[in-house]
Amino acid sequence: MTQDNSKLTIAVFAGDGIGPEVTAPCVELLTELTKSLGGPTLEFEALAAGAGHYQATGEALPQTSLDRAAEADAILLGAMGDPDVRYPDGTEIVPQIDLRDYFELYAGVRPVTTQPGMPVPLADPRGQELDFVIIRESTEGLFAHRGEAEETDDSSTDRLTITRAACERLFDFSFELARSRKARGGSGIVTCVDKANVLQSMGFFRRMFDERAAQYPDIERRYMYADAAALALVKQPWVFDVMVMENLLGDILSDLGAGLMGGLGMAPSADIGPGHAVFQPCHGTAPDIAGSGKANPTAMFLSGAMMLDWLGERHDSPQLREGAEIFRSAVDTAFRDGALKPTELGGSDGLEAITARVRAEMQAALAAR
Repeated sequence: MTQDNSKLTIAVFAGDGIGPEVTAPCVELLTELTKSLGGPTLEFEALAAGAGHYQATGEALPQTSLDRAAEADAILLGAMGDPDVRYPDGTEIVPQIDLRDYFELYAGVRPVTTQPGMPVPLADPRGQELDFVIIRESTEGLFAHRGEAEETDDSSTDRLTITRAACERLFDFSFELARSRKARGGSGIVTCVDKANVLQSMGFFRRMFDERAAQYPDIERRYMYADAAALALVKQPWVFDVMVMENLLGDILSDLGAGLMGGLGMAPSADIGPGHAVFQPCHGTAPDIAGSGKANPTAMFLSGAMMLDWLGERHDSPQLREGAEIFRSAVDTAFRDGALKPTELGGSDGLEAITARVRAEMQAALAAR
C-alpha cells in the first residue's frame, strides 16, 4: 500500500469528570491505528476548556483554545461541565454548545446502532439490531437565544427561531446522508420530526423540509409529530432511517435513542459544520464515578471512528476510512460474545477491561489485513 506521510492535527478537549479518562485511551488507540495503516497519521493537541478551567481562571472556553481548534483538522471532545460549577446566572458551564455556535456546527449527528451481545431494553429481535440516525439542528431553534430570556418577576420567555438558511443546509445534509445510507443497503427514508400542528415556526420548518425534499426524488420523505415520534422510538424504532429535527427536540429524542442502545455510554455523536467538526460521546462528565475506573469508553471510541470516517471523506483517504471500519468492528467484536458488560448496565467491566478488549480486537484486525 502506498505510504502517505501527511499529518492531521486533532484538537483535544478532554474536559471534566470522566472526560479525560475516556479521552486518553481513545487517543492512544487512534494513534496506534493510524500509524499502522500507511495513510495520514494523527497529531493530537490538548486544549483547555471546561468547568475545571473556569474555576481556575474564570474562563470556560479561552479564545486561545478556540484559535487553535480553528486551525485543527478535527476536534475530539471528552465531556465538559459539572453540575456544581455554574455561571452567576445559575446556568451550567457548556463550552460544547459554544463550540457549535462558534464553528456553525449545524448538524448534530446521533447514530443509534445497537452493539451485538449488549443487553438492550427492547425484547423484539428488531430492537436488538437497530441502525438509524437522528440529525439535530444545532445552531438555532429554542437554543438560539439562550441567555436572552425576557424575564420579569412574574414570567420568563424564551424564543424559538427557525431560518431558511439553517433549514436548507440541515435538510440537504440529511437527504445526502440518507442517499449514502441507501447506497449501502439502507431504506433511504428521511423523517421530519416537528410540532407543526401547534407551532407556526415548526410549520415553517416543515415547509422548508418539503422544498429541499423536492431536490431528492430518490429519497422517501415522511413526517411525524415529536410526541408520536417518541412513542414510535419506544415501540418500533426500526421503522426509521434518518430522522431530522429542531435543536431541543433533537436534544431530547437523541437521549431516548441512546437508551435504546443500552445507555449514554454506548452513544457516539458528531457535530458537523461547513468547515469544522466536533466528535464526542453523548454522555456527560459523570462526576460521581470520576476516578473510579467505572467509566465506559465505548461511546468515545465510536465517536473516534466517526471522526476517522469524516476525515477520510474530507481528505479522500481510503486508509482513514478503513481505519474507521476497523475501529468500529473492533468495538462490535469486543461485545459480541456477551463477555463484556459495562458497569452502568450492572456489569463489572469499566475503562480498563473495555479498552483492553477493544485494543486486542483492533490489533487482531490489523494483523489480518
